Amino acid sequence: MMIRESFALPGFGCSLSAMETAPNYLVVIDQSDESRVALRFAALRAGHVGARVTLVHVIAPAEFMQWGAVQEAMAAEAQEEATALLESLADEAEALAGTRPATLILEGEAAPALLDHVRGDPTVRALVLGAASRGAPGPLISFFTGERAGQLPCVVMIVPGGLERERLESLT
Repeated sequence: MMIRESFALPGFGCSLSAMETAPNYLVVIDQSDESRVALRFAALRAGHVGARVTLVHVIAPAEFMQWGAVQEAMAAEAQEEATALLESLADEAEALAGTRPATLILEGEAAPALLDHVRGDPTVRALVLGAASRGAPGPLISFFTGERAGQLPCVVMIVPGGLERERLESLT
């Protein structure tokens, strides 16, 4: 599993130890509309309670290919796309929360990679997932609200993807 992480110090008066212990909302980001709603909720909530936000995107493991150079190029492209996605949404989160969020790219199967990260990072106070406005819950919601729910070291927040902006803001 590959992990890439970046943090922006929120202000001159904030020491690293204070930042390391600040509550952290870990928001799972993908191309879906519901992940944008989850991002908005987490950023607004973090701004209200003095928490920080980390945007995380999980890159699926690359399929083995006989041609290593092609596989490496595909992996590099996936990293570039993930970085661009997180950076574009970091601007939005910063505008809402008042501080620049950290970004994190994990590589592997999404649910186990996220679970490993949450278990290994004691600052994660909430894993924030967006739920589609229609249909069955996605695989991450099913994974984290199923039999593992009682064993997690943090809260799982499921933000309905169909929430209107005004209602979402009133809930933070």
